[in-house]
Amino acid sequence: MKLFFAVCVVALLETVASQCTCQIIPKCFLMKAEMYRAKKNMSTRSIGGKPVETAFVDNDGIYDPECEGNGMFKAVQCNNTEVCWCVNSAGVRRSDKGDKNIKCEPVETIWVRLELKHKPLTTPLDATKLKTGIQNAMLERYNLDKSLVSEVQYDQDGRLIVVDVKKDEKDRVTDLSRATYYLEKDIKVLPLFLKNNPFEVSVEGNKVSMENVLVYYVDEKAPTFTMQRLTGGIIAVIVVVSLIVIAGLLILFFLARRQKAAYTKTQARELEPIS
Repeated sequence: MKLFFAVCVVALLETVASQCTCQIIPKCFLMKAEMYRAKKNMSTRSIGGKPVETAFVDNDGIYDPECEGNGMFKAVQCNNTEVCWCVNSAGVRRSDKGDKNIKCEPVETIWVRLELKHKPLTTPLDATKLKTGIQNAMLERYNLDKSLVSEVQYDQDGRLIVVDVKKDEKDRVTDLSRATYYLEKDIKVLPLFLKNNPFEVSVEGNKVSMENVLVYYVDEKAPTFTMQRLTGGIIAVIVVVSLIVIAGLLILFFLARRQKAAYTKTQARELEPIS
């Protein structure tokens, strides 16, 4: 059954992805198709300023996901192993890894921040017209409603474009991960569309191409990562800094005690008689 499902997804991917105007395939189905192709030694397009404190990026890459019938990710993912974790509606891990008894609840991604870096240009861009160009490109290429592109910030010197894509917290229909997944593939590796036209933004008749993208995810509930998620190097730095702070506090404590002792001793001395 799973093999039949994977073959159907691959066929669907290769058929409807041939045109940019087609219906965008859910991210979960796309990842499952990519994993199927990878296991069969077929070609795959695997990809190797936080908006808020709870935002996080996808550091795990693709895995073989469990999908609902409508293409949404199941809240618990195990990648066909005994190790499992919780994911958000975008399929991005939002908890530490555990066993198959891990408890997860469906959590919606309501805000995605895209940090894009465009290729060098000869003329500067107008920020207002840039936003319009991005809205048009996201609609035409990924069927993303223009109203979801809530804000676009532009740093001309750094060639950095920050795009905030938001939906209503009660919205359980709009899937932001579809557009962001296609966008990451378009810029970092190869387009998922068979017509390998690059993602470009039209600004005053000029085509603006991107050379890098970073995606932050903001969920309706904060992720539950703990210290287990930190690398050994980061933990070591935290320990060293903590020890330095503790050592400094101890030094201040002993200096204060010494000064207090010296003051007390001075007060206890009797005055010499005046002759």
